[in-house]
Amino acid sequence: MNYLYGPVPSRRLGVSLGIDLIPHKICSFNCIYCECGPTTKLTIKRDEFKPVNLVIEELNNYLKDKPKLDYITFSGSGEPTLYKKIGTIIDFLQKDYPDYQIALLTNSSLLHKKKVRNQIKKVDLISPSLDSVIKRNFETINRPHSKIKLSQIIEGLIELRKEFDGKIFLEIFIVPNINDSKEELYKFHDIIKEIKPDLVQLNTLDRPGAEDWCTPASKSSLEDTVNIIGKEAEIIGPYLPKKRNTIQPTLKESIISTLKRRPCTVKDLSNIFDLHVNEINRYLRQLEKNYNIKGKEGKRGKFYYLTKEEK
Repeated sequence: MNYLYGPVPSRRLGVSLGIDLIPHKICSFNCIYCECGPTTKLTIKRDEFKPVNLVIEELNNYLKDKPKLDYITFSGSGEPTLYKKIGTIIDFLQKDYPDYQIALLTNSSLLHKKKVRNQIKKVDLISPSLDSVIKRNFETINRPHSKIKLSQIIEGLIELRKEFDGKIFLEIFIVPNINDSKEELYKFHDIIKEIKPDLVQLNTLDRPGAEDWCTPASKSSLEDTVNIIGKEAEIIGPYLPKKRNTIQPTLKESIISTLKRRPCTVKDLSNIFDLHVNEINRYLRQLEKNYNIKGKEGKRGKFYYLTKEEK
């Protein structure tokens, strides 16, 4: 698959078919925790990075067999709202496949633009990020394009709530010793009251990030954060796999497509493809002969990722 990946087990969305509209790794942020690695092109310029007709054709070919999915999710290797025809794809999904719920994961950097909000307001769920409400910490964690201002992001989130009838699950990525101070958390509490999300989801490092010094927050630290932010906050828990009936392309293509976009442990891949870990290890050994698959130790074990497709 060229524009789709998965379905993957998402800690937030269950079984999610990903739509990746941005070339690796073009983004408006260069977040220290990004599982896709460092940003190679930092930009705020919107473009049709991939032909919209081909994206729709691939979606149609996949969805016509009616696989069981919890969400179809705009996510992937860069900021999805940089794709200037995202609204065209949302309209297609709503018209031709109305039974599927649509989600958007966004870093919130372009939500201050009315045109962007208009294009995305037909999805069912938006999960925007707000990793800091203090300028110096925002710049340390997200390393944004020079024209992106924290005040614009907060303004965009407030306007989104006024205009959007679907669910907003605000995500805060906690980085120890940066955005977990009492000063910042109480500021979060006040600004969240203005944004009015349906839910606040606290996240922390689960896979290797862009910077080795970025480490996961402790459970006690996350619990302290919940107590300050309030009853609408929750800690994102581990994914609990469930049996499903999804239509996959060849397993080789699926594993390569998944590893190209996100690092996975053998157990992650086992959950994604409903295969025993021994079978996954066998496939990985075969793929390592022809593909640039590397491993990196992380909190949950060894994570495999794809550097280039062919050796």
